[in-house]
Amino acid sequence: MLAVFDKSVAKSPEGLKNSQSGASGSALKDSLLLKHFTSVHPDAVSFNQGVYGFMSFSSDKQNPLLPRLFAAVDDVFCLFQGHIENIAPLKQLYGLTKTANEVNIIMEAYRTLRDRGPNPVDHALRNIKGKFAFIVYDSSSKCVFIAVDADGSVPLFWGMDSEDHLVLSDDTEVVKKVCGRSFAPFPQGCFFISTGGLQSFEHPLKELKPVLWVDGLGQTCGSTFVVVEESKKEGSAKVAAGIPRVGSDADWLTQY
Repeated sequence: MLAVFDKSVAKSPEGLKNSQSGASGSALKDSLLLKHFTSVHPDAVSFNQGVYGFMSFSSDKQNPLLPRLFAAVDDVFCLFQGHIENIAPLKQLYGLTKTANEVNIIMEAYRTLRDRGPNPVDHALRNIKGKFAFIVYDSSSKCVFIAVDADGSVPLFWGMDSEDHLVLSDDTEVVKKVCGRSFAPFPQGCFFISTGGLQSFEHPLKELKPVLWVDGLGQTCGSTFVVVEESKKEGSAKVAAGIPRVGSDADWLTQY
C-alpha cells in the first residue's frame, strides 16, 4: 500500500529528515511515485486527492495472515493491513453488521471519534487487539490519521520527499524511491493526526523523542520515535480525562 500527502494536510516530523542523505525526488510531481508503484503492482487501485495527495492499494504479494484492505465511505478513505482479534465485540461496539471486516471497523472508529465520541483517541486504539497498521484520510476535513499496533507487527514506513510531502508504504523500496534515507519505520504503539502530530496511544501521558534509525544495510536513515519513560506531558490530566467538547459543531480533531 502507498499513500502520499501534501505538507498542508500532514506535516512530516522533522526527525524523518536525514541531513546527510536527504530526499531524492518529489512524490507528487508528474505522478512519479504513483507510476512506479503501479508498474510494480499492476493490480493497484488508486485514489487521487488532487493537490493533497493520493492513496493506492494492491493485494499483490500480500501476507495471507496480514491481508491488505481498502474502503471508502462518503469522504473517508482507509488503507488497512493486518488482522484484528477482537473483531466481534468491536462490531457490536460500533453497531456494524456481521459482514463488516477490519477496515470497516477502523473507519467507523474514526467516524465515531470525529463526531465527538465519548472516548479519547488512545482509548479507542487500545481497544483494538491484534496486528495492524492503517492510514485514514478524511477529504472533508483534510485530516490524516495513522496508527500501528503496540508491537509494530505490520511493517509501515514513513518518510519525507524533497518537497516535504509525507510518504507512507509497507515497501521500503517504494519509500526510498523519493525519500532517499529520509525515512524510518512508523513508531509502534503510536498514532499521527494532522492537527496533533505524533503521539503514543500506549503511553498517552508521556513524551516521544527521536532516535536515529539504522536499516538492515547499516545505513543511518531518519529517526524513529520512542517513549521517554521519565517524561510527563504538560496538561496530561486533561489528556487522560478525554478531549473536551467545545460547541455543538466541534470535534476531537480540532481539540487534540
